[in-house]
Amino acid sequence: MKKNIAVIKGDGIGPEIVTEAMKILDKIAEKYGHEFEYDQVLMGGCSIDEYGEPLTDDTIARCKAADAVLMGSIGGNTTTSPWYKLPPNLRPEAGLLKLRKELGLFANLRPAVLYSQLSGACPLKEEISAKGFDMLIMRELTGGLYFGERKTEEVDGVMTAVDTLSYNENEIRRIAVKAFDVAMKRRKKVTSVDKANVLDSSRLWRKVVEEVAKDYPEVTLEHMLVDNSAMQLVKEPAQFDVMVTENMFGDILSDEASMITGSIGMLASASMNETKFGLYEPSGGSAPDIAGQNKANPIATILSAAMMLRYSFDMNEEADAVENAVNAVLDEGIRTGDIMSEGMKLVSCSEMGDIIASKL
Repeated sequence: MKKNIAVIKGDGIGPEIVTEAMKILDKIAEKYGHEFEYDQVLMGGCSIDEYGEPLTDDTIARCKAADAVLMGSIGGNTTTSPWYKLPPNLRPEAGLLKLRKELGLFANLRPAVLYSQLSGACPLKEEISAKGFDMLIMRELTGGLYFGERKTEEVDGVMTAVDTLSYNENEIRRIAVKAFDVAMKRRKKVTSVDKANVLDSSRLWRKVVEEVAKDYPEVTLEHMLVDNSAMQLVKEPAQFDVMVTENMFGDILSDEASMITGSIGMLASASMNETKFGLYEPSGGSAPDIAGQNKANPIATILSAAMMLRYSFDMNEEADAVENAVNAVLDEGIRTGDIMSEGMKLVSCSEMGDIIASKL
């Protein structure tokens, strides 16, 4: 199978970690008879340096023409970098926000996996962490409170701020369909998170999700109020498979879930539109303090590439192979600095990529 991948290496450690993910994809292509063509484009600070803006029309067009986008990290030190002396619309992160909008990326997928080899880094009690967990939080990315009408004004002599939380049934249905589709590739359970005991938007959310569930008889659906789900994440995270929720709830819950894994350097993510097209990137930042030193952990980017194989290309066997290779390396005690512990073997970013590739 031939696929065209737009590659945004980005800033900071981005070029280093994306290079290792491409190394893994090349090995997959060799082993399974695929052909991956890479179109490398600029976005973020490197684009500002080259073109004077964080995202060009040419980059947008080339990303749209691709089958998927693989991205590293963008941005730099917000205190010292000249990029952050520019107007907000010309800063690196503005490019990412614009690209998400241009590509229609409404569904954010963030896995939260506690690897048994790294369970000691989990802040939860041992009786909880010992069970491990493997969940995926799907957050609606382009609607809700963050995109609703807002205003701040004086009312009867009192300054008053208003933010509007709005969803229509089409916005809810498309994220629900995406959640059930993903659940079919996992353990076939969806937990829909809302606040239906208080909010009209959540009551509509619950109604539409139940309608969508009828088309997926193999998938178990449960509803959970957001306050309870926040508690359950730290009480019994192993119960979750796919969690789907609106924008603000997802923002908060996905950060909570990433914290209990113990290492953000292991966390992949994806943002998808209504087709199988997606943008795949690690959850961590550009880490400018270690950029160019071959110290970064490439595993989150490698696992993001595995998500691309699974969700955009329907290459489930290949995605399993990448994830199994990562597990095998962790089993052997091989670590980059961010996940290093006593008795383990410290390796560089490129060495980690080489070793994972050798396991495929």
